[in-house]
Amino acid sequence: MNFDFSDDQKHLAGEARRFLEANCSTAAVRKVLDDDKKAFDEKLWKAVAEQGWLGAAIPEEHGGLGLGHLELCVIAEELGRAVAPIPFASTVYFLAEAVMLAGSDAQKAALLPKIAAGEVVGCVATSEGPGTVSAANLQASVSGGKLTGTKLPVTDGDIATHALVLAKENGQPGLFLVELGGGVKREPLQTLDPTRDAARLTFSGASAERLGAAGEGFALLEQVTDRAAVLLAFEQTGGADRCLEMAKAYALERYAFGRVIASYQAIKHKLADIYVKNELARSNAYYGAWALNTNAPELPVAASAARIAASEAYWFAAKENIQTHGGIGFTWEVDAHLFYRRSRQLALVAGAPRVWKERLVSHLERRNAA
Repeated sequence: MNFDFSDDQKHLAGEARRFLEANCSTAAVRKVLDDDKKAFDEKLWKAVAEQGWLGAAIPEEHGGLGLGHLELCVIAEELGRAVAPIPFASTVYFLAEAVMLAGSDAQKAALLPKIAAGEVVGCVATSEGPGTVSAANLQASVSGGKLTGTKLPVTDGDIATHALVLAKENGQPGLFLVELGGGVKREPLQTLDPTRDAARLTFSGASAERLGAAGEGFALLEQVTDRAAVLLAFEQTGGADRCLEMAKAYALERYAFGRVIASYQAIKHKLADIYVKNELARSNAYYGAWALNTNAPELPVAASAARIAASEAYWFAAKENIQTHGGIGFTWEVDAHLFYRRSRQLALVAGAPRVWKERLVSHLERRNAA
C-alpha cells in the first residue's frame, strides 16, 4: 500500500504553490482582514475557478475536471499554506460533496456545473447556537418545501448563494439545499478570523429541497463531514507546515547574545515538537485520503483521526510560531497571527476536536463489537 502522492499529483502541488505565491500573498490576506466591507478575495476566487480547482473532484459530465479526491487533497494543503481568504472549504468540501453524495440527477445538473465555474458559493448551516445539535434539540423545520428557523454561526453565510441546512420535516431530520434569496435574513457575526466570513441566518419560508431520503439528515451529514474532515486535515497540515517554516527561518536569522536563537536548546525543542506533531498529522491525513479516495469502510475512523491530529498540530504550530518570534510575534505587523487565527477557525468549522474524539471512540467501539 503506497501512502504517497503520485508524480502527477506532486506536480499539481508545485503548480498550485507557485500560483498561490503569485496570487495569494499574506499582503493579500491582510487586505481582507483589514477591510470590514471585504468578506473574501473575489479576485482570487475567480482565478481559482479558472484554474479548475473548484471542480477538481466533480465529474466531467457535470462541468468538473473529474480528477479525484487525492488531487483535491493536494490543492487543500496548498490553500492551507497560503491561508487563502476564500470560501473554498464551505463550497467544495461540504456543498459539492453533499450534492455528489446524495443529490438527485436534477440537483447535480443544476448545481455542480455552477460550483465548478465559481458561480455558487456554499455554506453549511447546522448549528443553532452553543452545544451540539441533536434530534432532540433541532429547531429548524421544513413544511411544504418551506424552511423556518435560525442557524448560527454559519461560516461564509454572509456571502453564500446556497446553504446546506439541517432541519426537521414531519418530525424527521433531513439535510436540505436552500438557495439564499427570498425568505432569508443575514446578520454578520464577528469572529477571531475575519478572513473567513460568518453570519446568523434566519429563515422565514425559504424554499428548500431535501437531499437524500426522509429521516436521513444526521446520517448523511456524518458522511459529508467525514469527507470534509479529510480535506480540512490537509488544509490544516499545510498551515502547520508553513508555521514551522516561518519559525525555523526566523530562528536562523535572529541573534541573541551573539548567537542565532536556533542554536539554543529551548528553540530546538520547540521546532522539533512542531515537526513531530506535523508528521503525525500528515500520516493520519494520508490515511484519510486513501480511505476517502477508495470509499473504504475505514473512512469514519480515518477521518476522525485525521481531524483530531491536524487540529492539534495546526494550533500547536501556530502558537509555537508566535512564541519563537518572541515579543514581535504578538504584533500586528508579523504574519504569525494570520495562521493562529485560521488554526482556531478550522478547528471549529466542522466540529471541535472534542466532538471528533467522541466520534472516534464510538466508531472504534462499534468496530470492535462487530
